[in-house]
Amino acid sequence: MTGVSCKGPGGGMVIQQSLPFKADALEPYISEKTVLIHYGKHHAGYVKKLNGLIKGTAYADLPIEEIIQKTYGNAEEKGIFNNAAQVFNHTFYWNSIKPGGGGEPAGIIAEKIKADFGSFYAFKEAFASAALSQFGSGWAWLVQDGNTLKIIKTSNADTPIAQGLIPLLTIDVWEHAYYLDYQNRRADYVDTYLEHLANWAFAEANLAG
Repeated sequence: MTGVSCKGPGGGMVIQQSLPFKADALEPYISEKTVLIHYGKHHAGYVKKLNGLIKGTAYADLPIEEIIQKTYGNAEEKGIFNNAAQVFNHTFYWNSIKPGGGGEPAGIIAEKIKADFGSFYAFKEAFASAALSQFGSGWAWLVQDGNTLKIIKTSNADTPIAQGLIPLLTIDVWEHAYYLDYQNRRADYVDTYLEHLANWAFAEANLAG
């Protein structure tokens, strides 16, 4: 999967991947302040907590995806799952957005969207609906399920890779992702993501088959 490696050489400590753009590069759509808090506090906090939880355990040398899949649904290891999934989800989110992104894609991903949703407009409507109807904290995702593209939403730290799905693109709808810039206007944040930020090259690179 493109751009989501979270482990150092030889496994061991989970590494927080560097941002794929400068902290102010998403302005005026997402402020530098939001990025610095989101990446430097929230994302970094999950990495630190996860490393503390897996140190000296059988999970320490596993890829982040395996940690997530092995702890999914295990009440005794919920803390490990939540923090591992949030590390993965946030890394995936940073790669799902870029300066100068958004708008209608071209290439293979555009063809797949048209085939599975009928039109890019229909995709946008469905994606926005998922992001806006996610009650409380969570995520909306474009995923690949077999040969079909679908839109799903997940609560809190849940993630498609725990469900055997291939994530292509995500939007973070936890309030810390947008509240400083948009307050309670989640709809404006979602629209901005689709119009100006979505990284379609990343989504296409994640297509399987």
